[in-house]
Amino acid sequence: MTAAIDGRPCIVMVDAWAAVRSLVLKFLEQGSAIVRVQSTREVPYVYRAAPYVPEDFVADIVHDGDLEATVAAVKAFAPVAVVAGGESGVEFADLLAERLGLPGNGTALSAARRDKHLMVEAVRAAGLRAARQLRATDADELAAWHRELGGRVVVKPPRSAGSQGVFFCDTPEESVAAFRSLADADDVFSQPNKGAVAQEYLPGTEYMVNTVSRDGRHHLCDVWRTGRLTANGVVDLCDALSLTDSASRVVEPLRDYAFQVLDALGIRHGPAHLEIRMTPQGPCLVEVGARIAGGGIPACAGLGIGESQLEWTVDAYLRPERFHARAGTPYRVRRYSAIFGMVSPVEGVLSEYRGIEEIERLESFHSLSTLVKPGQRIRRTVDDLTYPLIVTLLHDLEEVVQRDLNTIRHLDGEAFYGLDGRADS
Repeated sequence: MTAAIDGRPCIVMVDAWAAVRSLVLKFLEQGSAIVRVQSTREVPYVYRAAPYVPEDFVADIVHDGDLEATVAAVKAFAPVAVVAGGESGVEFADLLAERLGLPGNGTALSAARRDKHLMVEAVRAAGLRAARQLRATDADELAAWHRELGGRVVVKPPRSAGSQGVFFCDTPEESVAAFRSLADADDVFSQPNKGAVAQEYLPGTEYMVNTVSRDGRHHLCDVWRTGRLTANGVVDLCDALSLTDSASRVVEPLRDYAFQVLDALGIRHGPAHLEIRMTPQGPCLVEVGARIAGGGIPACAGLGIGESQLEWTVDAYLRPERFHARAGTPYRVRRYSAIFGMVSPVEGVLSEYRGIEEIERLESFHSLSTLVKPGQRIRRTVDDLTYPLIVTLLHDLEEVVQRDLNTIRHLDGEAFYGLDGRADS
């Protein structure tokens, strides 16, 4: 291992925005120096409200299109690893690691690790269950495909992240309307969609499966069951994540399928976040990100398990021998954790939240994050970028956490949100 900066191993992190600061801090805690690389000159839309902390990094390199110059600038720090921070940094992290001869996933399948259509086709080519889909570039073709497929269809941006821009469509007309709203728009990373991806709707419970890999060996860090409802015109809106113990019978088929997906997409090093539906026919991929989970999931996993993707990622890059010695050990839930996103049914200028005190008195209440504060504009919640409040629950008993989740759902509604006279509902 090359000690590059004051005796500290250097980690290069691509697109290390505030959303992944937990991973930055974990590397710093373990004595690393971090060089931040920004893969685009312009800051993507999704990160503009939450940039980064400059003091966390020994250098900040902005890639302006000259690959040789960026590679040379990074190489000067003699890094031991290149890690993708945000989703937008996955492909450039692959490229830098390959050019520097460092452990990485290579560039051959980089596009399939970002493009939702290529991703599912790579999974299908590996002989795994995969959704029927269409890369939609023409409204008439999409309408004909939906008519032939029948049932519900999901239309989404090809290379975005989260649930922004995801439409659940029950008729060809709805699919066409969704396509037209996406085709010429930008995704959350400020990149043009250039069409859309249409996929069959997968029935069943959706799970989030988080892993870390080293040298092609995969470790299951944590699994979360999603809670969903129909609200604000969205058929399948996610409002809750509940930590699932590895002893649960659903985990083994999820793990086995997830590991095969990682192999199909060439993910041999580093963290991955998979969204998988447990359909009546078995697990089927929704999508995967070759980076840590977002939304504070690793921190909550750490509360419940004692460690998370954060610790496992550090080990994979800095202490591979420790990773290999421990990989495959089933995780155990010490305390059950859940994350709840409040679903605002109102739009206007927020004056107050009515009932926060009741939430804070819940037996499993752990913390509350206020994303929309009184005096700010609140929007109807239609995706994971529009939750006004996020509540974290933690308790020894799963039943208590579930009861408190149900209580929050009961409290959430129009009466919970006070709007001032400027509100327009």
